[in-house]
Formats: sequence, structure tokens, C-alpha cells
Amino acid sequence: MMLLLVLIPAFIIWSVIIYVVYLLIIALRKYIKSEPVRKEKEEYAKTLGGVIKKHRMKCQMTQEFVAETLGVSRQAVSKWENGSSDPSTTNLIALANLFDITPEEMLKEIR
Repeated sequence: MMLLLVLIPAFIIWSVIIYVVYLLIIALRKYIKSEPVRKEKEEYAKTLGGVIKKHRMKCQMTQEFVAETLGVSRQAVSKWENGSSDPSTTNLIALANLFDITPEEMLKEIR
């Protein structure tokens, strides 16, 4: 009986350790397989939409805040960020001012 009281907790501890190692292996495999996705996201940051999103996130602004400030819809900001459309020149200048940079600096970030 005393032996069982010692073996059961040891078995539980080893089971937990093995399970954690198993989860780590799965996570590492998933990370390794996600390399193309990570590269795609890196490329996305080189578009105008990626630059807009990067600066919006850096300034900790929501799409809704940016939209209200510029007098456009949140959907318009979303379309700019995902590349479905581009902001007008007026809106591009307003975005740059909102992010406290010049429009030229913003456009230079596009590769």
C-alpha cells in the first residue's frame, strides 16, 4: 500500500512532463511549417496598406479612431490596410499628419 502511495504521484508527474514535451514538439512543428506565412506577412508590411497598419498599431489607434478622425468609414480604413483600395491623396496626407510623419516618409517605407 505504501509503495502505491509513492508510485502514483511519480506516475502522474512523469505523465505531465511527457505531455508538456509532446505539446512543445507539436508547437515547434507548427512554427516551422508557418515560415511561408511569416514571410508573406513580412512582404505585406512593404505595401502601402502594411505601412498604414504598422503606423496605426505603433500609435495604438483603432481603425475606428482613424476613420472618425479622417471622416471616412472604418471599412475604408480596413480596405486601405488590406490593399483592396488606396487612400486618396488628401487622405494619405491626413493619415501622415495623424501618425506624426510626413507623407514622403510614409511612401519611402513602401518597397
